[in-house]
Amino acid sequence: MFNRSKPEDGNFNIPSMSDRTPQPEGRALEPARPAAPPATSSGPVRSTNLSTLTAGVRYEGNISGGGDLQVDGTLKGDVRLSRVIIGESGSIEGSITADQVEVRGRVSGSITGKAVRLLATARVEGDITQEQLAIEPGAWFQGRSIQAKRELPLAAASIEPPMEAPAKPERYQPEKPVPPAMPGIKAEAKPA
Repeated sequence: MFNRSKPEDGNFNIPSMSDRTPQPEGRALEPARPAAPPATSSGPVRSTNLSTLTAGVRYEGNISGGGDLQVDGTLKGDVRLSRVIIGESGSIEGSITADQVEVRGRVSGSITGKAVRLLATARVEGDITQEQLAIEPGAWFQGRSIQAKRELPLAAASIEPPMEAPAKPERYQPEKPVPPAMPGIKAEAKPA
């Protein structure tokens, strides 16, 4: 069917559509159909638009909004978005506040989010305040992890306010003097 040498007349011996033998009915090729969109769950609808700071780009300033951002370059400033992804070559110097934060690169500053994920190549220096935190083996994290409290549903919050605990003294004071732990040593009575 294919010749290795190029013919001099320019004809490459490629069969035309009329020269092809028909396929049996069961093997006929069907035209490609576009793939059906994936079924969506009942969860929140996410934006399909992802803004990207590409590698080699340096940005200085704050970014805020309701969209998604992928940082593969360098960003110096605070970020407040719906979702933030820091790529392996990306770095942010400043605070990050988002519903979802995924870190593959470097972050120097605090991270606040509902779900924070540090992948194996992540390098984070700063405090993380989150509801859910996932750290893969190999990720480097220097700072505090603070578990954020989830808000109570309205029905549970309206039942009764929690009772306050009685005030505790700063230092434990026994009601009676405690005898010494070593026999033969007399306890000194201290005036109250």
